[in-house]
Amino acid sequence: MKLKRFLLRYYPPGIILEYEQGGILKTKSIDLLDLGPTTDLDKVVDEIIYKEPLITSSKAEQVKKLVGRLQEKISQREDLHFYLFKVLRAHILPLTNVAFNKSGSSFITGSYDRTCKVWDTSSGEEIHTLDGHRNVVYAISFNNPYGDKIVTGSFDKTCRIWSSESGKCYNVYKGHSAEIVCVSFNPQSTLIATGSMDTTCRLWDVEKGLDVATFSGHTGEIISLAFSSTGTEVITASFDHTVALWDVRSNQKIHTLIGHKAEISSAVFNWDSSLIATGSMDGTCKLWDRASGRCTATLKGHSDEVLDVAFDCIGQRVLTASADNTACCYSAITNQQIAKFYGHEGEISKITFNPQGTLVMTASADKTARLWDPETTECKQILEGHTDEIFSCAFNYEGNIIITGSKDNTCRVWR
Repeated sequence: MKLKRFLLRYYPPGIILEYEQGGILKTKSIDLLDLGPTTDLDKVVDEIIYKEPLITSSKAEQVKKLVGRLQEKISQREDLHFYLFKVLRAHILPLTNVAFNKSGSSFITGSYDRTCKVWDTSSGEEIHTLDGHRNVVYAISFNNPYGDKIVTGSFDKTCRIWSSESGKCYNVYKGHSAEIVCVSFNPQSTLIATGSMDTTCRLWDVEKGLDVATFSGHTGEIISLAFSSTGTEVITASFDHTVALWDVRSNQKIHTLIGHKAEISSAVFNWDSSLIATGSMDGTCKLWDRASGRCTATLKGHSDEVLDVAFDCIGQRVLTASADNTACCYSAITNQQIAKFYGHEGEISKITFNPQGTLVMTASADKTARLWDPETTECKQILEGHTDEIFSCAFNYEGNIIITGSKDNTCRVWR
């Protein structure tokens, strides 16, 4: 094995090693999730060299500079104020979802008008209209970190894969017998998972356009799914009150996560996929140990349904958004509530951290999105202007641009 070069990853902090093995270029990452403003750099470098055979002591100074750059980046606390940059009359019917590519240079919007549109972030100009579905385009995703492909899942029971550069449709995947409501690429961009109201999840080969597996066993609609960070496992969340963990290599179920008393609304892995967070209509969020399938905590704090859950980029805090008009932040380590956010006048359907973990964004039926300080619970800014409920929002990778998608048929870009 021969080390070729180092690459920095800011969110979550880490160093990616590019190396050659048997003439093939490969990568591996060194996660530095505990890196903070006061971390002893020499100690970190010594530990990296001790654990990683690819890095010899002759590279110590170079590694120390890289870790120093990471430390500097994550220590910056910019007090950002976002201004409305563009209002995009994006679609002729309400939007369903919005999503950025990895670099944030472009984003996509899905709509009830049966299309997905690709937009240039810096100009606000439409690049492509992805036209072909015969019903609502509900679920959309880029194949990040690459960003050269887009997957769309529709109420027409099909999934399509497109070139984000040309707008060409590569494949139409048929097989589900009901609406597709969630889609995801695996991290390697070789597989797509689709979740459907027909109670199944299907895996599709990106290159060949073939159905490679069907995960059956849920007795209710699948509403949410996610790949693990390695791409070897998938979670599916269902209206049958359970979440299933599946092995992508054997296509077998590993665990069924049983404990919620009502429909599941959302399920996500943390960064290293050691934990799973689930939100439910029973008003709770549960944390689960991925390896054992055991529930490690039930996070209470809402008086109504939990509609969305999210981890920060290093997987140490978890957010919940609720129909009770509030949001909460918990420690994923101690399971204690850290913060509760009050101020919205309608249910909160979407919640996310910025990449740095210094801001929380919520999107609400009260027609506003809000930005919160997760430490003080102070509302830092209200993003106003939409004339109907906001049900999708996203930060770009740098955390300095926001998109909000609304039932008012528009998308707003804030920077």
